[in-house]
Amino acid sequence: MSPRDTGRARYYDAERLVFRLFDTASSSRTVQLAGTELTLPAEARFASIDAVRDYVGRVLELPSVRSRFPRASEPVSVRERRGQSSAHYARSTTAADDRLLSAEIAIPSSAEGRWALRELVVLHELAHHLDDSKGPGHGRGFVLTFIELVGLVLGPEAAFVFRVVLADSGIG
Repeated sequence: MSPRDTGRARYYDAERLVFRLFDTASSSRTVQLAGTELTLPAEARFASIDAVRDYVGRVLELPSVRSRFPRASEPVSVRERRGQSSAHYARSTTAADDRLLSAEIAIPSSAEGRWALRELVVLHELAHHLDDSKGPGHGRGFVLTFIELVGLVLGPEAAFVFRVVLADSGIG
């Protein structure tokens, strides 16, 4: 049984602040944060679950991701999450009949859930897959994994944004 995820709501509030920074960055992609002017990287938006599936596969094959995260070699499937407006990750488990159920990322693609077809959301779910801390779902181990993954994939500026916003929110 996983430890209780008491920081989840606070984490999601902070993450929404980062999403807004990315969404409202000027056409030059610059933002001011913690007295520093940063140029944010462009964030991918996905048109389909197939595009998300392809992206997840490519991220897991990156040499930097493979060398840093042992779980990058473990498969994770990607599927549409029908009737939901939030993304979800389920770790691989063993079924009652001893079948191994593989890890799975579920991304909504309905009208209400299309906001989740963005790179930062997919990296968030992928960080759950890569986090081997056995801590709470949005605890310190996850946060460190996510920030490092964002840095490896999107670059140090994006990782800096998350570090600052999460620290200012009392998360870290």
